[in-house]
Amino acid sequence: MPVAPQVFDLIAYLLRNRERVVSKNDLLSDIWGGRAVSDSALTTRINAARHAIGDTGEKQQFIRTLPRKGLRFVGEVKEEAATPSGPAIASQAAGPRQQIRYCRAADGARLAYAQVGTGPRLLKAANYLNHLEYDWESPVTRHMLHGLARHFTLVRYDARGNGLSDWDVADVSFDAWVSDLETIADAVGWDRFPLMGMSQGCAISIAYAVRHPERVSHLILYGSFARGRMIRATSDEQREKIRAMETLVRLGWGEENAAFRQMFTSLFVPGGTKEQIDWFNELQRRTASPECAARYFHITNRIDIRPLLAKVRVPTLVMHLREDAVHAFEFGREVAAAIPGARFVPLHGKNHMPLESDPAPPVILQEIDNFLRA
Repeated sequence: MPVAPQVFDLIAYLLRNRERVVSKNDLLSDIWGGRAVSDSALTTRINAARHAIGDTGEKQQFIRTLPRKGLRFVGEVKEEAATPSGPAIASQAAGPRQQIRYCRAADGARLAYAQVGTGPRLLKAANYLNHLEYDWESPVTRHMLHGLARHFTLVRYDARGNGLSDWDVADVSFDAWVSDLETIADAVGWDRFPLMGMSQGCAISIAYAVRHPERVSHLILYGSFARGRMIRATSDEQREKIRAMETLVRLGWGEENAAFRQMFTSLFVPGGTKEQIDWFNELQRRTASPECAARYFHITNRIDIRPLLAKVRVPTLVMHLREDAVHAFEFGREVAAAIPGARFVPLHGKNHMPLESDPAPPVILQEIDNFLRA
């Protein structure tokens, strides 16, 4: 039986969107010009496409690229943790479940966010290198995320251009990142909540807290900085190195060979095992396109929120690693010293992404719990 032309349209669409989870209704709408899925005139064509890739059409399903299996409809977007193996991570085998949803930013960009857990509220701002699915399964990040989800109703999201959110976006800027956080907070429907930022997400969280003090009950910052690399550079040589790194990100980010990305990995998780290093190398490639990764790096390097720090009017907890290789200890102290009444907690460790074997994760979780209870 000849293959319907629409099937080729479908395959081409899937290949273009192979790094994202795509709603079947969105998929069919995109391919067939936005016409309703229930349109009787399209039934034959839709069923032919579904049959060609093994979809029964029994319920709303989503598309994902599965390792060694290719493109498949894989069911509703109700995510649960992968079942890892090995003694070092056996405790993560039965993690809580997360649900992934979508909303639209002010400029129409589609943003993916996840909710998991049943405890008190906690909203985590997006930061560089986020992927809702991949982070949830990664041996680099899952212990922290699962730990938070066991204590809180945790909401987190992929920033525009990252992970499961739209990659092809016109506006990548600090203001857009703050606006996207506003969109997520509205989509979740929480009127007041604790807000957590990590790394670059701290600056976004601070800006949001200054704009919306009535909505932020507590501000939690880990690995923060007020000045990006280009702002805190003190010589032409340092600035030239930063510009060279931005060029290398644009040219080398998407390569199959992880040699270039290994340079970033050695900064973020210098103490990682081979498994953790391999996961983090792959996270970089899956999270964003080379062009978007370069734009993110460029903007992050030029962040300067020093004028906002004194305007923060909510209780604030600042935590920072003493040997952090990505953003040095002194930059976290600078943030804590400038925010009125902020509590500063030094942490032991050098992995900017704290690993399960590090001393920092249990301290971070306990400090957050104590801070919010107080």
